[in-house]
Amino acid sequence: MNSRMYRLSDRQIDEITRYLFIKDDLRISDVIFIPGCARPDHTEEAARLYKSGFAPLLVPSGAFAKTAGGFQGIVAGGDRYGTDYSCEADFLKAVLMANGVPEGSILTEPAATYTLENAEKTRMLLESRGLLDSMRTAILCCKAHHARRAFLYYEMVFPELDILVHPVPIDGIDRDTWYLSHEGREKVLGELGRVGQQLMMMENRIAWGLTPS
Repeated sequence: MNSRMYRLSDRQIDEITRYLFIKDDLRISDVIFIPGCARPDHTEEAARLYKSGFAPLLVPSGAFAKTAGGFQGIVAGGDRYGTDYSCEADFLKAVLMANGVPEGSILTEPAATYTLENAEKTRMLLESRGLLDSMRTAILCCKAHHARRAFLYYEMVFPELDILVHPVPIDGIDRDTWYLSHEGREKVLGELGRVGQQLMMMENRIAWGLTPS
C-alpha cells in the first residue's frame, strides 16, 4: 500500500474556505432568520443584531435534527437558559428573550427537522401571517461552517428576498483555523460534501439555471 503523505496547499484550503464561509456586509433588513440549533451562539448574535436595529422581527426555526429522530435536548447554554424545552425553536426563543428581545418581535417555527425545512416552514409561517409581501431583505444568522448550505436553501425558498449571510463561529470552528483540528476538518468537509449530495437529492425540484415557470 502506498503510504506517501500529501499536503493540501494553502490555495486549496483557501478555496474551500471562501466557498463555505460566506459573509455579507449587513444593512437594515426586514427579518432575521435563525436556522435551528441546540446551541445558543448564533441566536445570541441575532439578539445583538436586533438590539442594534438591524431588523424588527426574528424567526427561529427548528424541531430537532432529523438524524436524531427527536429532540435530544440542548447541547450548550443550559447553565444560562435552562434545559426544559420541547424543541430547538422554543430554546432559541428563550435565548432571544433572555438577551433582550421582546416576545412580540419573535415568530417561532417549531416543526422543521433539516435546513431546507427551516427555510420552507419559515416561508409558510410568514405567508400565513401576511408578512412576506412587504419584505425585501433578510439577514441569515447561522453557524459559520453552515453558511453556504443555509444560504443555498434560504435563497432558493425566498427568491424575492435579498439574503444577507451573517455567520457565527461555533466550537472554535471559523474561517481562519478550521483546518487545524480534526473536529474542524470533519465539520467543514462534511458540509462540503453535503452541499453536492443534497443538491443531487433535490435535482428534480430544481430548475438548473432556468427561471421556474
